[in-house]
Amino acid sequence: MKLFPRVVPRRILIRSTNWIGDAVMTTPAVRSIRRNFPEAHITMLAQPWVADVFTACPHIDRIILYDKQGRHQGLMGKIRLAAELRAADFDLAILLQNAFEAALIAFLARIPVRAGYTTDGRGLLLTHGVRKHPDIDKKHQVHYYQEMLVGLGLQCAEDTLELFLDPAAVQEAEKLLRQALQGGRQNAPVIGLNPGAAYGPAKRWPSAKYAALAGRLAKATGGLIVIFGTKADQKAAAEIVTAVGERVLDLTGKTSLALALACIARCQVFVTNDSGLMHVAAALNTPLVAVFGSTNHIATGPFSTRATVVRKSIPCSPCMKTHCPQGHFQCMELVSVEEVEKATMELLSDSACLP
Repeated sequence: MKLFPRVVPRRILIRSTNWIGDAVMTTPAVRSIRRNFPEAHITMLAQPWVADVFTACPHIDRIILYDKQGRHQGLMGKIRLAAELRAADFDLAILLQNAFEAALIAFLARIPVRAGYTTDGRGLLLTHGVRKHPDIDKKHQVHYYQEMLVGLGLQCAEDTLELFLDPAAVQEAEKLLRQALQGGRQNAPVIGLNPGAAYGPAKRWPSAKYAALAGRLAKATGGLIVIFGTKADQKAAAEIVTAVGERVLDLTGKTSLALALACIARCQVFVTNDSGLMHVAAALNTPLVAVFGSTNHIATGPFSTRATVVRKSIPCSPCMKTHCPQGHFQCMELVSVEEVEKATMELLSDSACLP
């Protein structure tokens, strides 16, 4: 691997990862890139659904949307995107996203210095390839991106996650939550629930258990239950709304990511599956309870000192599958409502949010 040339790059392109949680876990690496190149103009190339992770980030000067479902769809779309990037005259591309496609687009864009991990057979497309350390998968994924930069000879900033909120979204969130709190105790805790998760049902604690938990927490705290997620989570949200009755705000499929970030920042506690929004809460320093089953809580757990992971140590967990290969789903079924409630109430008590 060659070290970066001595000429300081003027225009840097960072290729973002494609999932919200992964994008959040790259924020220390983004901060490191800015600190190494304080005078450079830095552009982030990101899929539309993760762009809001970086919209208010002071380390990023510009965001280019990779519209894979629109103008950049298919082979001709990739060629079109490469032409657009070529016109921007980047002299360095740092690929946080690992796919072959990311290296191919940077190559087609004729960016002279192209850096990233040599995974997925893309080493020949990179001018500065970094071999993945064999033990990196045993560490948290935050270190995965930072160690790539170390392999490039760069200095790394601290590993702390960070998210910057859009001021307009913060104002909208305050208005939304203030309206939802009307008719009750205005200083009641705001309790976020995130019953969904991408990558298959094996990551999702059953919606009936979320509904039972919501009913218990609403009764015990008098707080506002706020449900987060996409349109795919609306069925689970309806179960929760039925269980709680009043003092519940269903936001599933109804907000931008920027607004969801601002609302999560206002929660006194956030109960979630292993998901992108779990990493959002960790980055915002929101106290959180994360229920884990099929996935690895060491590598992709909440990177936060204000988080409690609830899981069962059974032989088949983590299996890293989208669906339970055993057919019993015990890793999630064995996690009781009572133990998640206990963990949640402890975090609320530590935050002095209970009456």
